Amino acid sequence: MTDATAPFDAATATAAYRSALQVIGAVEPRVADAIGAELADQRASLKLIASENYASPAVLLTMGNWFSDKYAEGTVGHRFYAGCQNVDTVEALAAEHARELFGAPHAYVQPHSGIDANLVAFWAVLATRVEAPALEKAGVRHVNELTDDDWRDLRHALGDQRMLGMSLDAGGHLTHGFRPNISGKMFEQSSYGTDPGTGLLDYDAVRERAREFRPLILMAGYSAYPRRVDFAKMREIADEVGATFVVDMAHFAGLVAGKVLTGDFDPVPHAHVTTTTTHKSLRGPRGGMVLAQPEYADAVDRGCPMVLGGPLPHVMAAKAVSFAEARRPEFAGYAQAVADNAQSLAEGLARRGATLVTGGTDNHLVLVDVTSFGLTGRQAESALLDAGIVTNRNAVPADPNGAWYTSGVRLGTPALTTRGFGAAEFDRTAELIVDVLAGTTPTATRDGGVSKAKYTTTDGLADRTRAAAAELLDAHPLYPGLDLD
Repeated sequence: MTDATAPFDAATATAAYRSALQVIGAVEPRVADAIGAELADQRASLKLIASENYASPAVLLTMGNWFSDKYAEGTVGHRFYAGCQNVDTVEALAAEHARELFGAPHAYVQPHSGIDANLVAFWAVLATRVEAPALEKAGVRHVNELTDDDWRDLRHALGDQRMLGMSLDAGGHLTHGFRPNISGKMFEQSSYGTDPGTGLLDYDAVRERAREFRPLILMAGYSAYPRRVDFAKMREIADEVGATFVVDMAHFAGLVAGKVLTGDFDPVPHAHVTTTTTHKSLRGPRGGMVLAQPEYADAVDRGCPMVLGGPLPHVMAAKAVSFAEARRPEFAGYAQAVADNAQSLAEGLARRGATLVTGGTDNHLVLVDVTSFGLTGRQAESALLDAGIVTNRNAVPADPNGAWYTSGVRLGTPALTTRGFGAAEFDRTAELIVDVLAGTTPTATRDGGVSKAKYTTTDGLADRTRAAAAELLDAHPLYPGLDLD
């Protein structure tokens, strides 16, 4: 790794990982081999998946310890199991670092994932906005005493538990109220999209839709929208219609922590509740977190047992370590480099003829519409993978190919920025991507049509691209000095 990441002692890390793999291999050598193979694969590929990164050895090692053996339902100082004093220490540290890092009044670090964090947030809103008023209205002391009529009347009075979020094809996320996800079964859901001409959020249109729909929750945040969001405007809209404003910043939390997104573009001061994952651009362990304003803090802290089972103390410990890393001055430099590199990647792609959704980027990701190359997203994703470039297919606004084949590929800069890539390397990466896309052709079907999945590439293209990618990767090794052989 480079100066963009937390420094580590390569000799010490090498000894630690070799010892760990020896212990694992003595029980199940195939697992030890798979772990080593995964490191080799990640070292040998241009990882451009926007939701992935490389955690530091300190974060990774923190997850493999005796905290894994502890049950710790409850919160700090209020556990349902004895002997949790050390869990209390690491959970309190993780929450303290998170509050300081994001300037949040309250942090809940137990969620196992982003969807868990969102479910905690949603149920906290329901507990505060629905359950508590229902109890008062019905004159009962416990939610179990409410009748079906009580609940029906209250849901109707509060907009039938409605959620308004960004549509999937505009860059929203499945957990923001869509029917296949549990959130879509909890709420009556409606969506706001983007301007058909520019691909940008139209805040007047969002306000109009919110006035019509009257949601209980106005949801913001994205997984494939390459621009900043004005969260101050979104909060104004939420206040106007009496909605709780929830922001899912899972993708761009690192840019918030690194102070690349500030003021109106920082969701934490404006949202009632903010959720996030702790990996992605934040570069921590896989997990989730909820930040909340004081009026929602108590309900959020009831995430276990409301939504979660036992928290994962070993992951909370790793969150504490990663948040401590993110509070170091060098993390701000890393976050700015992520955004700058996304600009370089976008400019390099556009200059070579690629079509970009919204025409560019203001954050860490770029969304390429590959229909100009005659491809589906699935074909583009597969051809790039053959050439050693790891991306993921993604829908574009009003996507004619749907959510499975798609018409786009999503690219992100957090992981390769961690390896030390800069503007020149990302421009070269853009060149390789366009070369592969231009050299890929859909396969004809038996009925004379064109396949949405199968393709052919120019002879030798994948091998040439892998060789060129290897030159870039060799100049910026992953975990330099860490040797498992």
